[in-house]
Amino acid sequence: MKITFLGTGTSQGIPVIGCKCSACLSDDHRDNRLRTSVFVEVGKTSICIDVGPDFRQQMLAHSIDKLDAVLLTHEHNDHMIGADDLRPFNFRQRKDMPIYGEQRVLDEVKKRFEYAFTSNPYPGSPKFLMESISDDQSFDVNGLSVTPVRVHHGSLPILGYRIGGFCYLTDVKTIPENEFKKLKNLDVIVLNALRKKEHHSHLTIDEAVQMSKKIGAEQTYLTHFSHDIGPVQEWEQELPKSVLPAYDGLEVYISDAE
Repeated sequence: MKITFLGTGTSQGIPVIGCKCSACLSDDHRDNRLRTSVFVEVGKTSICIDVGPDFRQQMLAHSIDKLDAVLLTHEHNDHMIGADDLRPFNFRQRKDMPIYGEQRVLDEVKKRFEYAFTSNPYPGSPKFLMESISDDQSFDVNGLSVTPVRVHHGSLPILGYRIGGFCYLTDVKTIPENEFKKLKNLDVIVLNALRKKEHHSHLTIDEAVQMSKKIGAEQTYLTHFSHDIGPVQEWEQELPKSVLPAYDGLEVYISDAE
């Protein structure tokens, strides 16, 4: 399995428009962050988790020309508003793009891309195959098993996803105790870490480190950083060896899912 971090920034990305803080002015490439998303390849199957406003740029940057499915964690714009740019995959692959998400999230896709769901859509409109899922049942993408994990983004219930020994959880603040059973024996887990200061709907760095200890994966990568966190070189040495900051373009390899 190959995991590519397409973006590791929060909703505004880094640098933030007009900002002169140390993170936004950093010349460390790791501090230049697009909106959060990952690309997962297992065998011949390729999956993108979330399609934010930088989706087109991310696909071009990594020369991605094949995509089998999109998994949506939730309906906030920085995680799904790039769905219109799935059109080239429709044209190239000559089929509708499967989009997996909770029904609430799929309903939001239909609202924001209403033109794609009319009875007589414009011929160039994106074509989506809407696949409703829930947190109590795994599903298959081309025979690859995916397990949804219920987490909470403040008061909003959202989903993370486990594929084999890999699990991706972003925009998390809390995890229900009964969901930790889905997080056993992981090779890699990804957790959000917005900043150092407390936030009502995102983990801080310290909270993410503590959660990673509870989960016990072999390796934890942090993502979804705000510019408030500062340049990565100023705080990365404070992390345990089992916790690393992700950055745009980082590639991680683990044993394939069974």
